[in-house]
Amino acid sequence: MLILNSGGTFNKRYNKVNGALEVPYDNYAIEKILESFDFKYGLAGVVYKDSLDMDMNDRKTLANIIMESSDDTFIIVHGTDTIELSAEFLDEVFDDKKIIFTGAMKPFEIDTIEATLNLGMAIGFAKALEKSGVYICMNGLVTPWNQLTKNNNLGKFELVE
Repeated sequence: MLILNSGGTFNKRYNKVNGALEVPYDNYAIEKILESFDFKYGLAGVVYKDSLDMDMNDRKTLANIIMESSDDTFIIVHGTDTIELSAEFLDEVFDDKKIIFTGAMKPFEIDTIEATLNLGMAIGFAKALEKSGVYICMNGLVTPWNQLTKNNNLGKFELVE
């Protein structure tokens, strides 16, 4: 299993100089969470962006890494605003990989619980998953990517009805 970090709110940290929440060019939040696991997982920082800034080239970069990897299971930490676009793109590219997207509505630096829960659930789901496909793990739910959507009014992910 390989964890790919693409940034997003999950990773954001407060910049004391300019007062902004920024996506840092590191894997600190994920590394901190993984310290509590007895098993070591591969981790690669890929794109360090807010998902609203991600474009097709960034999605192709994710796809190329997955294509070149010997792993068959991937967790992608991703910003929630465009997680569905990236999931849809990778679903069109791969039918033989297990890909689980996760993220957080609040930065790990502000709320360690949500990010930790989402990453832990994604890893557990990935380990138990037998069928290839692209999934989203958010707010205590893990489903195929097209069965979960972000409700911006409520600030959470919900099952598609």
